Amino acid sequence: MRKSLHSCKRIVVKVGTSTLMHSNGNVNLRTIEKLTRVLSELRNEEKEVVLVSSGAIGVGLRKLQLETRPTSIPEQQAIAAVGQSELMHIYSKLFGEYGYPVGQILLTRDVTDYPTSRENVINTFNTLLNQGIIPIVNENDTVAVEEIEHITKYGDNDRLSAIVAKLINAELLIMLSDIDGFYHENPLLNPAAAMFDEVHEVTDELLQLAGGKGSEFGTGGMLTKLAAADYCLKNDRQMVLANGDNPDIIYDIIAGKKIGTLFTNLKQEASSHESIR
Repeated sequence: MRKSLHSCKRIVVKVGTSTLMHSNGNVNLRTIEKLTRVLSELRNEEKEVVLVSSGAIGVGLRKLQLETRPTSIPEQQAIAAVGQSELMHIYSKLFGEYGYPVGQILLTRDVTDYPTSRENVINTFNTLLNQGIIPIVNENDTVAVEEIEHITKYGDNDRLSAIVAKLINAELLIMLSDIDGFYHENPLLNPAAAMFDEVHEVTDELLQLAGGKGSEFGTGGMLTKLAAADYCLKNDRQMVLANGDNPDIIYDIIAGKKIGTLFTNLKQEASSHESIR
C-alpha cells in the first residue's frame, strides 16, 4: 500500500514549531535547511509541493529577544507579524539557493469557508504550482480572531494543512512533528509503547489515546493531529504522521518505507498491532 505513495504528484508538507525551533527558543536553521533541500529535490522530480509552516510566533519571540510568550492577543499578533516576515525571509533565502521562488499565502477560516474567496485561493495555489513556485502557507495570526459571530481562526496548523490538502486536491499530506507516529500509549511514559503502522478510521478509542498540548512554542498536540487525519480520511486524502527531526525521511515516506503512521482509506491485511480499522 505504501508503495502507492511514490506516485503522488501533489503533496502538502506540514512542519510544526517544535521542528523549526530548538527547545532553547533559537531557530533550528539546520533542520530548516534540510527541509528546503528535500522539498526542492521533490520539485526537481516534478512533484508539486506546498509547505504549511508554523513558527511565526516562535521566530518572532527570538527576533525580538523575548523569553516568554505574552498573554494578550494584540501582543501575540504583533509578534506573529514580526516572526512571519522573518520566517519567510529564511525560507526565501534557502529555497532560492536551490533555484526555487516561494510565495506566501496567509489564510483565515472565513476565506476558505466563503465560496468565492475559496475559489480565488484555489486559483492562486494552482497558478503558483503551475509556475514552479513553492507556496508557503500559515494561518494569518495577525488578524485571526475567534468570536461567536466572526470566527476566522482555524485553531491550529494541523487542521489548516488538512484543509489545504483538500483545497488543492493533494494526494498526500506529510505531517512532520516531534513524535515518530501515533502510538497505543504515550512513548514518553512507556518506552515499549507500540506505534500504529496504519490507521483507517479515527475512532473514539483513538481519540481517548490522544490529548494534551504540544510544545511551549506551539499550539498543537496529538488530538489536533488526529482531527486533521480524520478530515483527510473523510475527504479521501492520505496522511503520514512522522518525526521531523530529519526531513530526509520525506524521501523514505514517498518511497513507501514504513515511516511513521499512515492514515489511509485504502486497507490492506495487517495484524491488530499494526493497524486499526
